[in-house]
Amino acid sequence: MKKIKILNIEIDNLSKSEFLEKFTSGVVFTPNVDHLTKLQKDSEFLQAYSISDYKLCDSQILIYASRFLGTPIKEKISGSDLFPAFYSYHKNNEDIKIFLLGAAQGVASKAQNRINQKVGRNIIVASYSPPYGFEHDEEECQNIVNMINDSGATVLAIGVGAPKQEKWIYKHKNRLSSVKIFMALGATIDFEAGNIKRSPKWMSQVGLEWLFRILCEPKRLWKRYLIEDLPFFLLLLKQKFNLYISKEHKDNNSVLQVVDR
Repeated sequence: MKKIKILNIEIDNLSKSEFLEKFTSGVVFTPNVDHLTKLQKDSEFLQAYSISDYKLCDSQILIYASRFLGTPIKEKISGSDLFPAFYSYHKNNEDIKIFLLGAAQGVASKAQNRINQKVGRNIIVASYSPPYGFEHDEEECQNIVNMINDSGATVLAIGVGAPKQEKWIYKHKNRLSSVKIFMALGATIDFEAGNIKRSPKWMSQVGLEWLFRILCEPKRLWKRYLIEDLPFFLLLLKQKFNLYISKEHKDNNSVLQVVDR
């Protein structure tokens, strides 16, 4: 399986249909520009990414970036497209039992009801919308682990935003006894519940989904897209001309220099 290197992450070069046919277990993350920017500085996020079995391109901007680097990615597979394709693909597979974790209070439950009605069976076996800051509360995290284990779920779909969702999977994955598939899906639960509108298809196809999301949630998202993610484009230019050095590589060089002394 070919992988496409963009900065310090290797993205799986798969179409959605190819992925669904071969995906039976593992951890799925969906990198976008914001992820790649955060991965330059957040070593815990990078460590969490190390356990992912699949990294699927969740950004038309990354599609353009891969072409710019001369190694084009086949297809954009956003979490919000992947998840409905996944549960539709497995609608008759009784081994697929999904736990939804994320979104604001009541939203995951609404998504659960809508998905089950669409599929025609209770493919979503349970759901939970955790309180703000839950990831720092060990007791709350243990309660969530217990809920997932008690539900008999074989799939965990978590949507609490990056890097929180990826770090939570990394920290608690081995405590989830029945779960074979882990999917970090961002705002997908909100989309499934109808709580947040998705961008028009044409905006997504040309790489303007970020603009639509800013217009929908300006207070929360303007800084991310218009300030925090801008360094990505300079780093991409550096990679094009073989000048990019990852944080991991820099840290290793620093250790070597200390050892040499």
